[in-house]
Amino acid sequence: MKYVSTRSDKYKVESAEAIKTGIAPDGGLFVPEEIPQLSLDEIEKFANLSYPELAKKILSLYLTDYTEEELSDCVNSAYTSEKFESEAIAPLHKLDDKAFVLELWHGPTCAFKDMALQILPHFLVKAIKKTGEDRDVIILVATSGDTGKAALEGFKDVKNTKIQVFYPVSGVSKIQKLQMATQDGSNVSVISVDGNFDDAQTGVKKIFGNADYAKEASDLGYVFSSANSINWGRLVPQIVYYFYSYASLVKTGEIKCGDKINIVVPTGNFGNILAAYYAKEMGLFVDKLICASNQNNVLTDFIKTGVYDKNRKFETTISPSMDILISSNLERLLFHMSGKNFNLVKEYMASLAASGKYSVDKEIFDSISSVFCAGYCDDAQTKQTIKETYEKYGYTIDTHTAVAKNVYDKYEKDTSDGKKTVIASTANPYKFNKAVLEAICEDAIPDGEFELIDLLHEKSGLNVPKSLAGLKNKFIRFNTTCGKDNLWSETKKFLTK
Repeated sequence: MKYVSTRSDKYKVESAEAIKTGIAPDGGLFVPEEIPQLSLDEIEKFANLSYPELAKKILSLYLTDYTEEELSDCVNSAYTSEKFESEAIAPLHKLDDKAFVLELWHGPTCAFKDMALQILPHFLVKAIKKTGEDRDVIILVATSGDTGKAALEGFKDVKNTKIQVFYPVSGVSKIQKLQMATQDGSNVSVISVDGNFDDAQTGVKKIFGNADYAKEASDLGYVFSSANSINWGRLVPQIVYYFYSYASLVKTGEIKCGDKINIVVPTGNFGNILAAYYAKEMGLFVDKLICASNQNNVLTDFIKTGVYDKNRKFETTISPSMDILISSNLERLLFHMSGKNFNLVKEYMASLAASGKYSVDKEIFDSISSVFCAGYCDDAQTKQTIKETYEKYGYTIDTHTAVAKNVYDKYEKDTSDGKKTVIASTANPYKFNKAVLEAICEDAIPDGEFELIDLLHEKSGLNVPKSLAGLKNKFIRFNTTCGKDNLWSETKKFLTK
């Protein structure tokens, strides 16, 4: 399996090179040259596999330059019940006869990003060796909350790597900020950015795209890489859990193999739902992919109109991991939907950089509309959905999952589509405890983060994750804030330490 850039035909690389580099030298994203195909018989057999066994099957189709032994080591090191506090790794919770919640938050940082970022360091360490790289890797990450902590946890004390995370100073929850500011590890750095997530993401992309910065880093003995979902090594593990959710439905008799389902994904950067698209293109029996947005509904508007326009107010919401107006992974979808027309993709991306918007051709729009539909909800509707789910099912969901549930409910009402539906649940409710408690409690709630955790435990009955329970006594290591145009200076300081 070779990987090509979304923006030119100059590069064709093995997966190890794509994972090590993160982003193509021309600024494009690496995508598989072909999407592997699976038959009904092969998918039916997945019902008998554990999560690690299934992960190895799917990953072997894409990472063909990794040996069977290497993949086994990656998978078995990443997906353990000790790390995920769940034998299933990604359990499927039945709400009713039609809706099922895929719990992707049982990992060490309580967010779906663990599903990929527990295995990415293993991919990367092997990629460094496989490509003959003699420099260490500096991983730069922009985060709207969850990716940062998951990447820090995955890469802490990993040999031959350093990792630096940038997050918007006022754009993450208090728990998310505490998780990052108290991070252990001798090779980690955390910086808050005086701006929003798009400012942080743009700043990191500018570093990646600057040849002078790359030379300075190289002179210091480092090569750039990314743990954001622009890195194929971050995206490919996410394909696995959609197959796993389908296999779980088959195993429990909820569907027969071959029956079509719908999948609902709350997303801002488009990576999580793009992984579901790859699963569908591989042969997974999916009808509609339902894209759920919060008030930053740039993706909803795009899927409904074919016009991507980030020229709008940036909303700070109670689902902050989706507070994004520049959805990087959409570029990969455009490449596939345009028939691999890298010139057209490059034109769209240039228009986005210059004017903040672009419009896709009718043929591409029609192709997207045949697969995707979309909706959004505001904070009030998000809280109302948390409350209704709690009261109707005795089940507590976080703010991002509530956005997905709300959009799903509207879709079902509008279409009367009765297909079984998997709702991707992307974060543990404890990570957004204040907003969740405001939704389910009628009484006044406390201000302190740890008092909120105690109260949510009392109301929900959910076990407090070990990683959050231990935050109370951890020392705050990182409290630096930089301007949105000063990211490189902070990275350079980190590299010279």
